Amino acid sequence: LAKAFQKFLPMFDRVLVERLAAETVTKGGIMLPEKSQGKVLQATVVAVGPGATNKDFYNWSDESFEEMDSTLAVQQYIQQNIRSDCSNIEKIMEPPEGQDEGVWKYEHLSVLFTVNGCHPDSCTQMTATEQWLFLCAAHKTPKECPAIDYTRHTLDGAACLLNSNKYFPSRVSIKESSVAKLGSVCRRIYRIFSHAFFHHRQIFDAYENDTFLCHRFTRFVMKYNLMSKDNLIVPILEDEGKNPSSGESEA
Repeated sequence: LAKAFQKFLPMFDRVLVERLAAETVTKGGIMLPEKSQGKVLQATVVAVGPGATNKDFYNWSDESFEEMDSTLAVQQYIQQNIRSDCSNIEKIMEPPEGQDEGVWKYEHLSVLFTVNGCHPDSCTQMTATEQWLFLCAAHKTPKECPAIDYTRHTLDGAACLLNSNKYFPSRVSIKESSVAKLGSVCRRIYRIFSHAFFHHRQIFDAYENDTFLCHRFTRFVMKYNLMSKDNLIVPILEDEGKNPSSGESEA
């Protein structure tokens, strides 16, 4: 599918090509595929017009949440706020009035990112500080994985869960039993931030300065009590503890 869109590269940047390939990427995260997305993206291409530059592509007008008539409205609203000002975390974290909290948590979690610059030879284990070793839960029995494999397994597992029709058949309402599964997803994704911060600091800082993603994620899990504060070992917020606990973790 990607090859079919190679001819569009001179007209549209990598972001649009990946969107058309249903691997939708926006500044600050990855949007998970959605069946109805094709029509929305096709309309976007038509609206922007052929020959559009990267600057033109992102220069569409903001919409109010009430104007967003789509099953992806919540995700669109979150990404619009990120695009508007990714450093305004309070605004990004604030749900629209009357928004279902479970759906709000779900949509925030479906905005993820991947870590580059990590190699199995240099990062043979998924660690954060010297005291933290994380076991990969993608296997029948949790075991050690190189950090890059742990990252892939974790993001693949999170994507599969969030796209599961069994647990999340609707983007409008979500059962409490399904919402309860988001905590374990948060813990595992946070370990990617932890590893990047302690072992790939230059990459982490460059990405964080551009997206504020770890800031947003940390505020998000704190606001909705999705993680224990003791496990938030990246010292990215002023009110976080200075001495993180240590140990080996599977969950």
